[in-house]
Amino acid sequence: KMFSCCGPCTRRFYSLRIISSRNRGGNTAELLDNIITSTPLQVIKRMSLSTMDFNESSDIKKKLQDVRFRIRKTLEECNRSETSVRLVAVSKTKPVAMLVQAYEDGQRYFGENYAQELIGKAEEMKEICPDIKWHFIGPLQSNKAAPLVKGVGKSLRCVETISTFKVAQKLDKAVEELLKVTNEESSVGTEARKPYRLIVYLQIDTSGETTKSGVSAKDAPFLASEIAEKCHHLSVEGVMTIGATGDFTCFDALVTCRKDVAAALNRDPDNMELSMGMSGDFEEAIKRGATSIRVGSTIFGERDYSKKK
Repeated sequence: KMFSCCGPCTRRFYSLRIISSRNRGGNTAELLDNIITSTPLQVIKRMSLSTMDFNESSDIKKKLQDVRFRIRKTLEECNRSETSVRLVAVSKTKPVAMLVQAYEDGQRYFGENYAQELIGKAEEMKEICPDIKWHFIGPLQSNKAAPLVKGVGKSLRCVETISTFKVAQKLDKAVEELLKVTNEESSVGTEARKPYRLIVYLQIDTSGETTKSGVSAKDAPFLASEIAEKCHHLSVEGVMTIGATGDFTCFDALVTCRKDVAAALNRDPDNMELSMGMSGDFEEAIKRGATSIRVGSTIFGERDYSKKK
């Protein structure tokens, strides 16, 4: 059975299993008092322990550290700085407890493919993981843009899958509404804090596969220019691709596309992001210039889609 504690520090459920599993033979009242007076992060640790055993918890941290080691090793081989690649931990279909374990180990960037799932996780984690930065990396329908921005707020750092101006326009309008609500639009002639702008990447179709989404490399510069000109609450900061499995020429094609997009925006291509590489090929992507990689199953294990429609 579950009971809830709704207060300023918490809006989550505590399992009685916490008491039974952590306090065999001990003082139940004392332990319950410790839970109630704990900080939110301490509480979620206990909740995590009720749904994950110690082996699962340590396994996530070990896998995360292994991925970081592989990133550093590849960067050293390429003579690149350790800070030149961002690791986005792809957590789709995974429970919040797993994300919290990664967060505790220093991971801050998380990627989600489904708008509704991201909205739910962002709400649940906003107090216990205040520095979390979300990347949306799945297909985004135009009617999901406003709920996504409203539900995640400024913790939504980046939408990586822009391939049409319609979706960009919907996101731009949603950010405008968000800023009105949070009263953070800067005023002319003041020293107000720089207003939030949502970072977007253009998703580029580098493989031509019918199962892959994205704008063509040929049309990408025009789309980037149109967004930059008309969507003032968005910032085009890079390009992204999934590519064909095992075909590393897709990475090279993205590098070329970045040059063309940067030229259209009058930007230095080296200052724009290359989001490419996943669990099976992120080292090769780094060798070919990736600045952001998306790693999921290598950290969190295989995904469970049984509850997805």
